[in-house]
Amino acid sequence: MVYKTMLTNRDGISYRRVSQEAAEQIARRHEMLMLGRLGGARANFAYTDLTGIDLSGRQLNDADFTGAILCDAILNGANLESVTLFGADLRRVSLRDTNLRRADLRGVCMRGADLTGADMYEADLREGMIAERDRRGNLKYLRRDLGPSEMPAAIVALANLERAEMGGVVAMQADFTDANMRHCSLARANLRNATLKGASLQKADLSGANFTGADLEGAILAGASSGTAVFDGANLKDVLGDDPAGRSIDKLHAPIEKLLDAHEAWAKTDGREGEPCLLGDVDLRSVRGLAHRDLTAFVAPGAVFYGMDLSGVSMQGAQLAGADLRNVKLVGADLRGANLSNAKLKGCDLRDANLGPLLIGEGRIVPIQLRGANMRYCNLQGADLRRGDLRDADLSHANLMGANLKNVALSHAVLTGATITHTAFRDVIADGVIGAKLLPA
Repeated sequence: MVYKTMLTNRDGISYRRVSQEAAEQIARRHEMLMLGRLGGARANFAYTDLTGIDLSGRQLNDADFTGAILCDAILNGANLESVTLFGADLRRVSLRDTNLRRADLRGVCMRGADLTGADMYEADLREGMIAERDRRGNLKYLRRDLGPSEMPAAIVALANLERAEMGGVVAMQADFTDANMRHCSLARANLRNATLKGASLQKADLSGANFTGADLEGAILAGASSGTAVFDGANLKDVLGDDPAGRSIDKLHAPIEKLLDAHEAWAKTDGREGEPCLLGDVDLRSVRGLAHRDLTAFVAPGAVFYGMDLSGVSMQGAQLAGADLRNVKLVGADLRGANLSNAKLKGCDLRDANLGPLLIGEGRIVPIQLRGANMRYCNLQGADLRRGDLRDADLSHANLMGANLKNVALSHAVLTGATITHTAFRDVIADGVIGAKLLPA
């Protein structure tokens, strides 16, 4: 193994400088170990200087980076699951789309780091302290001021931080736009002037957290423990909490179940019985049992369905413009001809859903309207989108494998990070599509 001879001394710790060639050799041997091949060895980068190293896409799960210097390093798309990065220096590191599930990130410095799209499920970012044993076996603390992990000005947009331990983390001016932070522990965290637009903080522990001046527009705080959190000067526009968003079902002219039953009777008898249900701007999150119901021509523009199970529901011709359907389960649903313009569908499960045109007479069809819809992270695997209007829609990181896209209008849509094949994309009508990365069929 060849190391550069330069040694750096920082906080009383000696760091050996590792060259790009040596780092790649260590990574290759680690990958051999993971594959059970002879000659493999676990990667040990503890207390090494890896400044500027590029290990993008490498399989380094369970590797040891304790106390390492990774300033300006590039590890985009790498597998760092369960790695030890305890006390590491990750300033300005690039970890885009990197797997950091259950990683030990205690006491790290990630000032200015790019973690866009990183998977940090159950990662540990609490405070830490570096120590070593002396000749007598006693622990000697080398950096008593290591403290909590630091993330000021870090970019963590679209990242998965579900169940991550972030108690006391310092993340001033960090960008958590559209991040998944459900069940995340942010107790006593400093998030002054941070951006959390569209972030999901459902059932997160926000006790004692400081959100002064933070931007939480469109964030989800339902079930979060935020009683002692500070929100002075924060932007809380369109935040979805536990209180009804829009009209409450308790304020309707009849019980919601009675209204739904009447609508279903109206739909099944072509209007001979019952009456149509009009639920515009109503918060329906507390309603149960909507899966597999016949809600044809349902009228609920601007309604809130967040997190509901609508599997197999029939909503042909439904009016749902601007509705909040984030994280809704719509597997196998029939949405032919529905109007979902500008709807919020981020994280929606639309596998095998019928989003094709609705036949309303001889030679007359109504295509589904999804223009301007937020469909980030939607699962559209096997869905039928024929003739759909998806102009200006945001399909970032959406799964479109096996979807029928024949004659779909995708002009000026955003497909950054979306999964789509060359074959499927051949059939779309697309001008000015942003970020499309096509895969072989």
